[in-house]
Amino acid sequence: MSFRQAAVLSPVSFFLGILFICFNVDWRLLWGELSQEDIKDGFQFYTIFYSAPPAIKALLHGLMGVGMLGLVSKLHKWDDSAMFFDGTSLGIYVFGMAVYITVIVPMLGTTVAASVTESDRIEAMRVLSAANVIVVICLGAILTLQAGQVYVNRTVLKEQKVSATKKLQ
Repeated sequence: MSFRQAAVLSPVSFFLGILFICFNVDWRLLWGELSQEDIKDGFQFYTIFYSAPPAIKALLHGLMGVGMLGLVSKLHKWDDSAMFFDGTSLGIYVFGMAVYITVIVPMLGTTVAASVTESDRIEAMRVLSAANVIVVICLGAILTLQAGQVYVNRTVLKEQKVSATKKLQ
């Protein structure tokens, strides 16, 4: 595995881990019977998540940048594999970041805000949960594309070795 590959896989895996922790709350808010206990747990969880120290938020945003730089540096190679796999991964990554910036961050603020009505806070928390699921799907697609790229590159190398040995014979 190259450094560029690690610069993509590490942040994606890290964010998947964080979002799977959030999924403990999200699945009850989206697909379960919504009870007062689930709502209270959601408010408590996302309040703690929103109130994280600035160093943790800086770490998360820094890792977003590392993932972006990793994908751009892999795309710099500009062969067919990079254009298809890394270009698509970059597009999905940008879409995931756009969901984070335009949906997750504002909904976290609305969920924690005390000046908003209870029904609006619940709705914001459910939208936040749905956005988390969308980002999980995006990150899973990136991991799948990166694994596909490794598989294709290994297959091409094997075919090249076979054709090279046939030419020698």
